Amino acid sequence: YPSEFLMQKITEDNQIPVHLHVSVSLQYVAGLKGNALVEFFHGNIAEVENEELRHLMWSSVLFYKTPNVEVMACVLLSTKAIYFLLDDSFIHADEHQSDFWNKENSDCENSSFHLSCCFVLKLNDLQSVNVGLFDQYFRITGHSADHIVTCLTRDSYNTHTFIQQLMAVLSLLARTPSPEPVDKDFYSEFGSKNTGKMENYELIHSSRVKFIYPNEEEIGDLAFLVAEKMDGLTNLQSLNILLYVLAFQVNHVEGSAQNTSSLQPKTLILTSSDLFLFDEDYISYPLPEFAKEPPKRDKYQLVDGRRIRDLDRVLMGYQTYPQALTFVFDDVQNQDLMQNLTLDHFGE
Repeated sequence: YPSEFLMQKITEDNQIPVHLHVSVSLQYVAGLKGNALVEFFHGNIAEVENEELRHLMWSSVLFYKTPNVEVMACVLLSTKAIYFLLDDSFIHADEHQSDFWNKENSDCENSSFHLSCCFVLKLNDLQSVNVGLFDQYFRITGHSADHIVTCLTRDSYNTHTFIQQLMAVLSLLARTPSPEPVDKDFYSEFGSKNTGKMENYELIHSSRVKFIYPNEEEIGDLAFLVAEKMDGLTNLQSLNILLYVLAFQVNHVEGSAQNTSSLQPKTLILTSSDLFLFDEDYISYPLPEFAKEPPKRDKYQLVDGRRIRDLDRVLMGYQTYPQALTFVFDDVQNQDLMQNLTLDHFGE
C-alpha cells in the first residue's frame, strides 16, 4: 500500500482551484506529491495506524452551524473517516464559531508555525448523503448539527467521483444489516400511497447509509418559483430550465491597493426567456431529522433577473477554466415597453 495508480491519482487531484485563495498552510499541503502526501496524511491527520487514504479532493465547504461562511478545504477520504483540512482564516471569520471549534492554540498565531483545523467525520457516524441538483454539490449528514457538511464542488465529475469512492469505502465497513421490510415492492419503496407523490430517489447502501438524489419534482418546484419571480408573464407550461449551475458573481473592489475582485457564490438559472441569479441555501434543505424549526431563510432568494431579449452581448475572458463571462444588458427603463400597446392608447 498504496498502489502506483492511487499515488498518481491523488497527486493529480492535489490542486487548489486557481480562482480561490487559501492560507499558507493549505498551499503547503497542495505542494506535496506522491509519497510525501501519504506520509503527511499518516503523520498529521490519520487517527488510526492502519487507515488507508483512498481519495483527495479540493472543494469549498459549508457547515450547518455557520451557513453563511464558505471556506476552502482539502477533503481526504480514508477507510475510517472523512477529513476536512480547513483554511485557518475560517476560524476568525465569525465570532460565533469559537465554541464550535474549541480553539486553544492561540499562542501559535504569531509564530512561523502555520496551523490548520481539521474537521473529522467518522464513517461509522455517517447517516445520509444528499446529492444536489445536477451533481453540483452534495451534503454529508451525521448524527447531530455539528456533523452536517456541504461540499460545493461546482463540478458534476468531482461529485460523482467522490460519491463512488465513498460507496466503495463504506462497503468495507462491517455493520449489521437492517431488517428487511415485509412485502417490499416498488410502490411501497418509492412512493407514498396516501398522496401518490414520488419521494426523492433513495439508495440505501449495504452500510445503511442513505444516498438521496433529487427527483423531477424538484426541477418542477424550481420552475414554479422562477415563474413566480417573473410576475406570471410566462406560461408555466412553456417554461423550461435549460441550465442550473453554481457559479460566482465577480464584484470589483475599487480603491484598494490593487483593484481586487471578490467572488460571491451564486446559483445561475437560465430559462428559454430569462437569466436569473439566486442566493441558494445549500446546507439547510432538506431539513435534518433533528431540526426543531424551519431555516431562517428560503432555499432560493432572487438576486437579479434579466430577459434574454434585453441581452446586448456576452464578453468572454481568455483565461483557462474557470471561464469568466460578462453579460451586458440594454438598460431599458420600462422593460415592458411593448406589452400594453393596444388600441386603447389611440382612443379619446
